[in-house]
Amino acid sequence: MTGLLSTLFHYVLLTTAKYGIDESHGISHSMNVLHFANVLYDAEVCQNPILKEHKNIIYTSAVLHDMCDKKYMDEEEGAKEIAEYLQDHLTPCEIDISTKIMTTMSYSKVKKCGFPDLGEYQLAYHIVRESDLLAAYDFDRSMIYNTHKSGSDIKGVYKNAKHLFETRVFQHGVDGLFLLDSSKIEAGQLHVNAMRRMHAWKQMLS
Repeated sequence: MTGLLSTLFHYVLLTTAKYGIDESHGISHSMNVLHFANVLYDAEVCQNPILKEHKNIIYTSAVLHDMCDKKYMDEEEGAKEIAEYLQDHLTPCEIDISTKIMTTMSYSKVKKCGFPDLGEYQLAYHIVRESDLLAAYDFDRSMIYNTHKSGSDIKGVYKNAKHLFETRVFQHGVDGLFLLDSSKIEAGQLHVNAMRRMHAWKQMLS
């Protein structure tokens, strides 16, 4: 597993440099999503031992999910580049399922199209998808993204990030996006932490 992770993070470094992907979707975010994926995997594997066979898929999708993000590149081309890079590291089936997870798990895709049917890999899909949702509770990450997107007006950056959290991130549970009990537990504490971070920024900027 350590060899695979080294390979995956190397790809993140190469791809973020190639496409100018900012740090809000770079290696730090990849590591955070991997962390949450591991937490959810550990919580679910005892009841669902088939996950042991899907661990490479879960970790690969968690680390590389933004390396074919349409915000930064053509999604189909990005997925093709990932598949070519992984051909010596994963089986053809693992590559196929990983790319399917990565290209169907985004918030916007799920809101528009719902969940895909991935059969026996459905739980692996939700672990990765919900891990990305959990990582979205990082308020500073939203500040970073908005700084890159809209410039240096820090009050405007804060306003946009706050709006995103109030209308989207804090609505994940209400919108039924968390299916796993382990995700719901994690999200509860992350919600509290995000509120504290928002308040700290508000105090600094007032």
